[in-house]
Amino acid sequence: MPVAGARPGRRTAGVLAAAALTLPLLGAAPPAVPPDAVPSGGTPLQKAFSAAAAAYEVPRSVLLGVSYLQSRWDTHGGAPSVTGGYGPMHLTDARAALAATTHHDEGAEDPRGDDARPALRPKARVPRTGSLPDRLATLPRAAELTGLSAERLRDDPAANVAGGAALLAEAQRELGGTPSEDPADWYGAVARFSGADDTASAAAYADEVYEVLRAGAHRVTDTGEPVALTARPELAPDRSALPGTGPRAASAGPATTPECPATVSCEWIPAPYEEFGDGDYGNHDLSDRPVSQPVRYIVVHDTEGAWEGVLDMVQDPTYVSWHYSLRSTDGHIAQHVRVKDVAWHAGNWYVNAGSVGLEHEGFLAEPDAWYTEAMYRSSARLVRYLAGKYDIPLDRQHILGHDTVPGPTAATVPGMHTDPGPYWDWAHYFELLGSPLKATAGKNGGLVTIRPDYATHGPVFTGCGTAGGPCAAHGSSAVRLYTDHDEKSALIRDVGLGSDPTTGVNDLSSRVSTGQQYAVAGRWGDWTAIWYLGQKAWFRNPKGRPTAVPAAGLVVTPRKGLDSVPVYGRAYPEKAAYPEGVPVQDVSPLPYTLLKGQRYVTGGEVPGEYLYAVTFDRSSHQVVRGEEPYYQIQFGHRVAFVRAADVTVRRV
Repeated sequence: MPVAGARPGRRTAGVLAAAALTLPLLGAAPPAVPPDAVPSGGTPLQKAFSAAAAAYEVPRSVLLGVSYLQSRWDTHGGAPSVTGGYGPMHLTDARAALAATTHHDEGAEDPRGDDARPALRPKARVPRTGSLPDRLATLPRAAELTGLSAERLRDDPAANVAGGAALLAEAQRELGGTPSEDPADWYGAVARFSGADDTASAAAYADEVYEVLRAGAHRVTDTGEPVALTARPELAPDRSALPGTGPRAASAGPATTPECPATVSCEWIPAPYEEFGDGDYGNHDLSDRPVSQPVRYIVVHDTEGAWEGVLDMVQDPTYVSWHYSLRSTDGHIAQHVRVKDVAWHAGNWYVNAGSVGLEHEGFLAEPDAWYTEAMYRSSARLVRYLAGKYDIPLDRQHILGHDTVPGPTAATVPGMHTDPGPYWDWAHYFELLGSPLKATAGKNGGLVTIRPDYATHGPVFTGCGTAGGPCAAHGSSAVRLYTDHDEKSALIRDVGLGSDPTTGVNDLSSRVSTGQQYAVAGRWGDWTAIWYLGQKAWFRNPKGRPTAVPAAGLVVTPRKGLDSVPVYGRAYPEKAAYPEGVPVQDVSPLPYTLLKGQRYVTGGEVPGEYLYAVTFDRSSHQVVRGEEPYYQIQFGHRVAFVRAADVTVRRV
């Protein structure tokens, strides 16, 4: 382990700034392993933290807290995060991490998803590719400070930890601090370690680290090593020194003040509402939610691109929009569209009209391009804030992935997007939301909640790098479905996709996702069957390593006298509800049916509703409401809708 060189003398302290004490994040540090399970002599990684702390005179707890917020102490086999960050300290070298397009440029999905307006096929401007910000180049600087090669810092966890310690020690020196043993004295250095380009973001990052220090943490890493950080609930950091970068430009008035909880770093970067010729406009619609319509859903996306380029795209009036973007390195948030307004992001106008869209910096088909803990935690804080404000249930029928939004019509089903994909850790996300996914019934309950162990559950996927080629082995939230209780049997087929099922990373036809709930259709040894897309679908669910837990709840089934009922991708009003001047929207069924004897979990009743907004002039905009309600159901991988008049609701 390298030894720190001579330290320069004290420098003038940086800018003084106050930061509000962050509120605890529910479920932020679940004790996956008891502290006494860590060997007395320490695991290799635990020893690496101790050695680096001693060599660079950084408190070991600070080093552990920063690393937890970056990676939860995982090494990811030396693979980079979505922003080119490596190892347990997430040292960044992101020269190859920038992408030229986002997922809205690919596939056949119309992000707006409204038949009343011509389909939107956006093409983004090529994003800027200038010099990388400092936050994306911490690994080269760590190499200079430690004398270790960039390769070793990427591949050797102990070296990576030493690099992080060297960066923290340098930040402490530059802020005029001394190598104190008291973690409270390192607040400014932790804030600078974030690489944030403004004081508010740096402070929010440091507050999150100190919340980890107060709460403590202990878990088994992806290399099987138990690591523990002892809780310090009384710890009060010294906030008198923060990086001297200054605050972001001050907001002026409600039109430019971001709608975020006080416990995150958030700025306003508006998406343009502009008319650009021939009656066309973009890239969202002005509205008055929740007065005009309730906000029912939050939709989780990944960007398929890097932060700088994504911000360019959402500011293009000819492109599409979403409400918030979240940065991977430090969890910083940018809001682009007011929550009262309707963004064009989910590919289904019914969902768009009632949802908030969150784009997370990341790549679906790169399983080892992992998401940072900082982004997960910041996202969870934002979702809890929005869910509380708009009364949105914290479950998988209301906290949607883009991949669970249904195609609005039969023709659109094959082109719907599949992000954030099988590598988003839904179980951890819901723990952070304070709504952990756990059993809610006895062992023979009539429903199941999909709940594999993310770290050890690794179904085989293909198509991440090359067509048909295997994806890297990786933990996953997805569980594969078969036509029989045998892994040699055929995969379940989705008739709406019009193709045979595969193990492709973007093929949703035969898989379910963590947190989704289904009615049990049968059991056979270590196998459980569920009702799925009108079929009996089987998945492995061994007692010693379950992939689902028992649940109870409400289900729908065809009402008496009906052999089947149609399934819809949107809950639009009946024809008689449309006033003069508003074209009637087709309520065409999807290519599926809910058959007699089958049961599907419902997320509750929703109204037949349609937002008519196809012109820049808002005077013609109307919300059409029908008299006939629907039930939202978990029908396949995606949610769907059935008419309330067609089904009976019961509790199981």
